[in-house]
Amino acid sequence: MKEAVLNAKQAQVDDIADKMSRAESVIIVDYLGLSVAQVTDLRRQLHDADVEMKVVKNSILQRAAKKAGYDELDNTFAGPTAVAFSYEDPIVAAKIIAKFAETADVLEIKGGMIEGKVQTLDKINEYAHMPSHDELLATLASMLQSPVRKFAYAVKAIAEKQEADDSAA
Repeated sequence: MKEAVLNAKQAQVDDIADKMSRAESVIIVDYLGLSVAQVTDLRRQLHDADVEMKVVKNSILQRAAKKAGYDELDNTFAGPTAVAFSYEDPIVAAKIIAKFAETADVLEIKGGMIEGKVQTLDKINEYAHMPSHDELLATLASMLQSPVRKFAYAVKAIAEKQEADDSAA
């Protein structure tokens, strides 16, 4: 019986360590005080962005972090802990959680890893408030359109002036 429990715990450590190793980002949060409805809403928002959120015992997280090479996260595993794993976009989990925390004061980011590096809380918050990839592309497209549009107006004005001069002559 005892051996089965230990094997189950070891399997859980292995699973979480694997998730940490594969993830582009791992955001660790304290969710104490959130209502069931708030947790459900947060999970839905994360799920919609292909981010997996799990509530895991701190002892399991500590062993998994050590196995995955993220010993520096050890101090974040205290109190009620949930972990968000993002496998595609490295900042989407931080963005969603930070935005959610603006309306749910009790939700707190405790730490995390982004693109293979353990980050400070300040750095995670900085990433969370960066524009997304799509927002950056839209801004770039807008910036590139402006000079082209101005050039087109200038060419049109020159052509109209030329026509007016030709008509007058």
